[in-house]
Amino acid sequence: MDSAPRPGQLIGELRAALRSRHYSRRTETAYCLWVRRFIHFHGLRHPAGMGEVEINVYLTHLAVDEHVAASTQTQALSALLFLYRHVLGREIGELDGVIRARKPQRLPVVMTRVEVRALLEQLPGDKWLMASLMYGSGLRLMECLRLRVQDVDFDRGEITVRNGKGAKDRVTMLPDSLKPALREQLSRARETHERDLAAGWGRVVLPDALDRKYPNAATEWTWQWVFPQERRWCNKQTGAEGRHHVHATLVQRAVAEAARAAGVPKHVGCHTLRHSFATHLLESGYDIRTIQELLGHKSLNTTMIYTHVLNKGGLGVKSPFDAL
Repeated sequence: MDSAPRPGQLIGELRAALRSRHYSRRTETAYCLWVRRFIHFHGLRHPAGMGEVEINVYLTHLAVDEHVAASTQTQALSALLFLYRHVLGREIGELDGVIRARKPQRLPVVMTRVEVRALLEQLPGDKWLMASLMYGSGLRLMECLRLRVQDVDFDRGEITVRNGKGAKDRVTMLPDSLKPALREQLSRARETHERDLAAGWGRVVLPDALDRKYPNAATEWTWQWVFPQERRWCNKQTGAEGRHHVHATLVQRAVAEAARAAGVPKHVGCHTLRHSFATHLLESGYDIRTIQELLGHKSLNTTMIYTHVLNKGGLGVKSPFDAL
């Protein structure tokens, strides 16, 4: 107990452990938040002095009192297990008696082709292109925003998704009809990059430790974002400036507003475009395992859910009413 790190120091060590294992910044933020909530829930007791019993109580509280989703409770558990295993050096035993949040069996929201077309018509410029790529290539929102120049292969008609969900790379298609607009976007991005270089900046954040291995790579065109932000960020302490990719909230807001303007009577978000991509491929008769690879699903069961939203069902079953 005497050698246990203080709560503030503990969060710092948690961040360091997550970064050394290449967890995403989003996961880092979420895990630190759950650890802080765990500590406050137990009256600011240090986690080193707690264990299975306190974790059980907290997880049950989340399900019973907070009514969190099953995925939220699982994330909280993952954060605490990571803390104990990789920061405090303890393995947590069986967690008996935890009341688990129920995982609802919900079908994904899917738009028709007409609704997708109507939504896209309401989007301007780069927002239209980003939404079109999410639908046309099956990209998640952050996968789209984190595209770098080198990830786009016009000749092969491919987009490489690097470090996607589950830290996996995959290849998906680049629609032919989006190539002209994407070339124009890259041309604008290159002009922006060259202006940044002329101003003495033009460096981009690189994955892992590549900036140390290749010091000049951060300024190379091939590593730049396909969708850079309009303004450079500025480090007030060092004065350094750089440019990140477009922020996710700008695209989320644009898609939601476009759905309302198009009169789509569904709860539509960016991920709806990906759901629609998968469902429309199934409707066109493509093999479900091919769709699984394009989506980057680890389990075929995840992809199978799209068979339940087809008008004809997964086996092409017609209602007997239609034969009357």
